[in-house]
Amino acid sequence: MASWNSIRLEVTYEVLGWIAFVSWSISFYPQAILNYRRKSVVGLNFDFLVLNMTKHSSYLVYNAAMFFSPTIQRQYHEKYGFKEMIPVAANDVAFSVHAVALTAFTLFQVLIYEHGNQKVSNTCIAITTAVLVSALVCVIIASPKHSWLWLISVFNTIQVIMTAIKYIPQAVMNFRRKSTVGWSIGNILLDLFGGVLNFSQMAVQSIDQDTWVNFYGNIGKTLLSLEVVFFDLLFIFQHYILYPAKKEEVVQERVNPLIKSPNKSVSTNV
Repeated sequence: MASWNSIRLEVTYEVLGWIAFVSWSISFYPQAILNYRRKSVVGLNFDFLVLNMTKHSSYLVYNAAMFFSPTIQRQYHEKYGFKEMIPVAANDVAFSVHAVALTAFTLFQVLIYEHGNQKVSNTCIAITTAVLVSALVCVIIASPKHSWLWLISVFNTIQVIMTAIKYIPQAVMNFRRKSTVGWSIGNILLDLFGGVLNFSQMAVQSIDQDTWVNFYGNIGKTLLSLEVVFFDLLFIFQHYILYPAKKEEVVQERVNPLIKSPNKSVSTNV
């Protein structure tokens, strides 16, 4: 089994991982708090939430299975070499559990707070259904041959795809409204910080092991970090450059939830 060559790099790896966990975990709270204060979820795209739940659920399956299953770890080492370390750390599992719980809580807020006439789009429903059916088919295919590493790799691929598309409905909605009111920038800043740290953590492990297998052995984690950084920078550009909130708009948000008028429809469909 692989082990660390440098104690210093091992400590750095753990520190970076848990700081990323804290940053990513805290990133869920600004949106939930904003929803609570406004008693409204208008401005928060529901497609984003549904796709986000699909993404984090898939990522949880991958992380938990890779971290806890000796069988999957053996299959991983048989494929990439017994000197290689598994590409999932304890902080990855902890983050996935927390992410699923907080996303579920935010979805609950959608049910109890003012949401105007926003709804989940047919496109989102179709995508989510296709993903669930595909996952079920893959489980059926993998079971007879016990291809568990391949199966969790499918879930890892699902989370990569969901990460790539989940931000699009919110970005489009911000563009159509010419506003980011109702969408917490605190979430984005913390998310960006966590993504950079996550990528740095993988780099530290690769430096210690003198191999880049860590990156392509867990391509999902690699692409996740890159996607997070890209979309977070896009949202920061929208919030601070394209559609900066006016003072009177912020005051109005604190007094009255942003409720869409009958004459102006805001569609969440993409």
